[in-house]
Amino acid sequence: MLSSNTLPDQRTHAAWLKTYYFARAAFSLAWVLAVGRVDAHGAAAAALLVAYPAWDALANLADARRSGGLAASRTQAWNAATSTLVAVAIGAALPDMHRVLAVFGIWAILSGLLQLGTGLRRWKSVGAQWAMILSGAQSALAGTVFILQARAPAEPSVAALAGYAGFGAFYFLVSALSLSAAGWRRKAA
Repeated sequence: MLSSNTLPDQRTHAAWLKTYYFARAAFSLAWVLAVGRVDAHGAAAAALLVAYPAWDALANLADARRSGGLAASRTQAWNAATSTLVAVAIGAALPDMHRVLAVFGIWAILSGLLQLGTGLRRWKSVGAQWAMILSGAQSALAGTVFILQARAPAEPSVAALAGYAGFGAFYFLVSALSLSAAGWRRKAA
């Protein structure tokens, strides 16, 4: 049983996560919309490719700091470090989209597994993490597909990643709404 001293902290943390998940959903949706408006092989597409993992790194750092610090949130610390390295690696791999897609695939696998770990850890303290767990698993699977696509002769484009970001937006939105529903149930009880 939880003591009454931990309840405000849990509510504050759940409120932070809800805001965080809404922000992550909004960024991913904006990224997808931006990808649809740029030349698939131009400078704007390159900037978007670097921005996506860079944003993920910043978001993981912010969330880890609000969730007990980097030492308490090791999966997020690793995710932030991985995402930072991937942003640099994508910048170095450009304009070769085969290499970019392979790097993105490796990142999707690693970040997905780390997100899965974060979701499992949070399930115990916050609940309503099933969408984050599912998202992490799907990200790892998508990464494998990206690596296979990177080996295909057809030239990939940034648009190949829009579906991945779109599913990310969906899962973050579902997570925010799940936390909202859990809060409403607590208030009604």
